[in-house]
Amino acid sequence: MSMTMNGEVQLPAPRAVVWEKLNDPKVLAACIPGCESLEQDSPTEMRAAVKVKVGPVSARFKGRVELQNIVPEVSYRIQGEGEGGIAGFAKGGADVRLEDGDFGSTKLFYDVQATVGGKIAQLGGRLINSVAKKNADDFFQNFTAVITGDKIVG
Repeated sequence: MSMTMNGEVQLPAPRAVVWEKLNDPKVLAACIPGCESLEQDSPTEMRAAVKVKVGPVSARFKGRVELQNIVPEVSYRIQGEGEGGIAGFAKGGADVRLEDGDFGSTKLFYDVQATVGGKIAQLGGRLINSVAKKNADDFFQNFTAVITGDKIVG
């Protein structure tokens, strides 16, 4: 099953700060919902373990992500795939682009394309899209908290 999602988020920090945080595995691990580990293997490659719950299905996905087409402080593509055992698999990518916003802020634009298979795919697109949207919202809420020095909510 394929899915797409895109959006725009206004972040309360200059582009250089946002870029630095987007490339910090410790920050990302703290912000990604369900992230159990995020290890950097090279400047452009990471390994992750993330626990995900979609409806009645819970799974621990292990996978790799690679940063591609890197234009510092402007954009990159995140490409990855993960295996969740009998729950299924996920693979896809996201294009991320930064622009200067008003009053020293940064606008972050994202465009995600993903494919999921296995038990999770059988749950249906509406439920999967709902969980993906909630996880994206939670990530950006946590990321904003890191940038502003607030506590991460969950």
